[in-house]
Amino acid sequence: MTHVLLPVLDAFAGVRALVIGEAMLDSYLNGHSERLCREAPVPVVDVVERRDVPGGGANTAVNAAALGARVTFVSVVGADDEAERLAAALAARGIAGDGLLRDRERYTLIKQRVLASGQILLRLDAGSRDELGAAAEAELRARVRAAWREVDAVIVSDYGYGVLTPGVIAEIAALQAAAPRVLVVDGKDLRRLAHARPTACKPNYCEAAHLLGLSNGHGEGRVEQIAAHEAELLALTGARVAAVTLDTSGALVFETGQPPYRTYTRPSSDANATGAGDTFVSALALALASGAPTHASADLASSAATVVVGRNGTTACSAAELRVFLTAQDKVLTVDDLAALAADLHRAGKRVVFTNGCFDILHRGHITCLSRAKALGDVLIVGLNSDAGVRRLKGPTRPINRAADRAQVLAALSCVDHIVEFAEDTPARLIELARPDVYVKGGDYSLATLPEAPLVASFGGEVSFLPYLDDFSTTGILARIGARSGG
Repeated sequence: MTHVLLPVLDAFAGVRALVIGEAMLDSYLNGHSERLCREAPVPVVDVVERRDVPGGGANTAVNAAALGARVTFVSVVGADDEAERLAAALAARGIAGDGLLRDRERYTLIKQRVLASGQILLRLDAGSRDELGAAAEAELRARVRAAWREVDAVIVSDYGYGVLTPGVIAEIAALQAAAPRVLVVDGKDLRRLAHARPTACKPNYCEAAHLLGLSNGHGEGRVEQIAAHEAELLALTGARVAAVTLDTSGALVFETGQPPYRTYTRPSSDANATGAGDTFVSALALALASGAPTHASADLASSAATVVVGRNGTTACSAAELRVFLTAQDKVLTVDDLAALAADLHRAGKRVVFTNGCFDILHRGHITCLSRAKALGDVLIVGLNSDAGVRRLKGPTRPINRAADRAQVLAALSCVDHIVEFAEDTPARLIELARPDVYVKGGDYSLATLPEAPLVASFGGEVSFLPYLDDFSTTGILARIGARSGG
């Protein structure tokens, strides 16, 4: 599937997206607690850091921009300090703050979390939740009309906090009828936007169950429960596609005239994760706007959500991070894939480790060396000698196992992230492409005798020599086999 999804991800850079919805400021007060308050049996938190990040619809806009789209964000906030902090946080993430309409009759929505040693102790919510006044609504509708003409995709993020008034929704519906766009909606009550005839909607499980009048289920039973109501869910939302997100169970995707499609995700501890749904809906909208089929769009959206769900706080998935994640699903790469992968890894701040070898008969010495190599960084790339290369190095009776088989055995090791076959006598070309932070070789080499050492040093990498385990080598294993068989 990776070869299908990567071109879609590349196409995100050409998408112009409009995000409409409630802008929030997610504020994190981080500190430590070592005592209880005298006035009450509650912890005292000594705050050492305040971190302000865009939340709500603003986080959806940040995610769309991080994935490569050119984003316009429109919302209404107060004329207060929180609005200035939000505008600054958006600007730092590449989103122009001029789409925030300041309304002196409102207070900016803020969710303030107090943490001690990474554990959330308290959340304080504030801000206006009543519907916009007439003047603010008229100005917001005008801004939506102006932006609509210039975009390919529209994402609506409706938290039910008063920005998406009936008048604003009517404006969106009229624009969609006159000049259809890829319209993806995410909201507490998707029936409010049904007459806009969205391309897709994204309820989470609880929102879908509430919409359908169902009691909340548990585990995999939720999948069967929602699957029985496909037609009803599509009818209630007015959407052609409905993607119901199921946390660690992935997502269940319905499309008019097509069989249901299920995506899967990696289970993760997500106690402090916020905004994975914003990531999902952003990636889904951009993929659909790029012309991807629904199942591929859903897979891409699930992958992007998986990237962020294990993190703390409100966060976004970048195009580079998503490319690394997608590429990691296929461990065996071509030489052509390596340069792009390495560039994305370095942009994502990953420490790249490279080693190479024949790995003809994988033994304990190989596994120990590879495990130690992985411990030196974040991502381990293994260069694998081709069959012809092994014959030149080891003689006409080698290799015992073909390159494709050797690669698959290596891929089964969790410490190995990627394998790239090379035909040359040295891995110099792969090293030039990967530009590893660390190049690992066996302990029988030294800097003076290693031909690749100057190349690694030329781009600031380091060489690490790992000792071999005594009595473990492919040649020794083959000799013992020959001795025992009388050969």
